[in-house]
Amino acid sequence: MSSKETFTQISPSEFFYRNRDLAGFSNPTRSLYTAVREFIENSLDACDQKGILPDVHMSIKAVDAEKPDPKQYVLSVRDNGPGIESKQVPLAFGTVLYGSKFGLKQARGMFGLGATMAILYGQITTNKPLIVKSSTDGKIQDEYEMLLDIQKNKPVILKHETKEVAKAGLSLSIRLEGDYSKAGSKIRDYVYQTSLITPYATITFDDPKGDKYRYTKVVRTMPPSPTIIRPHPHGIDVETIRRMLLDTHYQIPAVDDNMILKVRKELGLANKNLSYSEIMDKTQKKWKALTRPVRTVMALMSFLKMDFEKLSKTTIEEIDIGNKKLTYWDFGESQSVSVDMDPESFYYKQLASTVQGETLTSFLSKRFQRVGPTTALKFAEFAKFKPEHRIGTMTNQELVKLSDALQSFDDFLAPDPSCLAPLGESPLEKGMQRF
Repeated sequence: MSSKETFTQISPSEFFYRNRDLAGFSNPTRSLYTAVREFIENSLDACDQKGILPDVHMSIKAVDAEKPDPKQYVLSVRDNGPGIESKQVPLAFGTVLYGSKFGLKQARGMFGLGATMAILYGQITTNKPLIVKSSTDGKIQDEYEMLLDIQKNKPVILKHETKEVAKAGLSLSIRLEGDYSKAGSKIRDYVYQTSLITPYATITFDDPKGDKYRYTKVVRTMPPSPTIIRPHPHGIDVETIRRMLLDTHYQIPAVDDNMILKVRKELGLANKNLSYSEIMDKTQKKWKALTRPVRTVMALMSFLKMDFEKLSKTTIEEIDIGNKKLTYWDFGESQSVSVDMDPESFYYKQLASTVQGETLTSFLSKRFQRVGPTTALKFAEFAKFKPEHRIGTMTNQELVKLSDALQSFDDFLAPDPSCLAPLGESPLEKGMQRF
């Protein structure tokens, strides 16, 4: 007689909670050091992206100075960066694997995972909330006090208030278990070395013993902001191609506030709140006058059966024409949801037309770096694809064939290095001379 086995699914935050050593949070010493690095590098990255000379202040204070290490500390970091939009703050710091670093762009961190992991580590060792203060305009500051629901991978907002301020920027404060007696020398060295290679930044560190370490900027010129680049054909695989098809090729517009305003305007609903059925009735009457992006959004709405408010809380993940499935991410519930599409529907034909997408040669020249129309035609001949082959109709086998051919075609130009933003010899030399 066999026992019945139970299968369960865990969230990303649950996975990293169980395996936090993978992100550098294996013990109090390493965790305190890693948290410091993640918070400071997030601040420097934010300033770099907007061309702001960084002014970063960090403090570490013992909750009970008399207790021996390891013990609880309060780690606080504030900067003069661009801040984070209010509605994004809970998701940015209360959701694992949610951030602005998922892209091909030079940055100190790739995913923004470490900062959220520091917050998660602080919560599981002290059960104290994170405090975030953010101002994007230097006038109004949003302050959040929140926890992370580990099982659901979503933020739990305990308090949210606003107040007037005089400066833009972001500050984070967490309580966590750490061992400064062992991590202190590494943290001080890190701050010192970071100031050396970031001579355009001012970094201040107040340590638990009351000592202040301040490294002021010695140059006022910053390296150019790094730019997001398109991938090089030799650096991708089948999964990357599949994601490119979903993210860019299908040309499904982002259903954000701006798009909803555009939809409302074209439907003549700027100041009206209608139900889903009333919106779709209006759509049918106005269909011929609608632009293609708005038609696509309305086709999506027809299958999602949502009004504008609900639609704004979702993002489209996949349109599977072959299996007649539409998959979207529900931010409110933090989960993927699939709905069936009626192939006889007029709106299905609209989506199918969109998903068929551009030709192979157009896809290559628009989606990859340093691939022009002539090279795209040569590649199509090499890979034995018709140049006019619609990329959205490719089977899994054809995608594998395409990936293999991209890897082996020798006539692609070398990757473009202009996306990089090196510090430069002179600023680095000045930074080193100070020390």
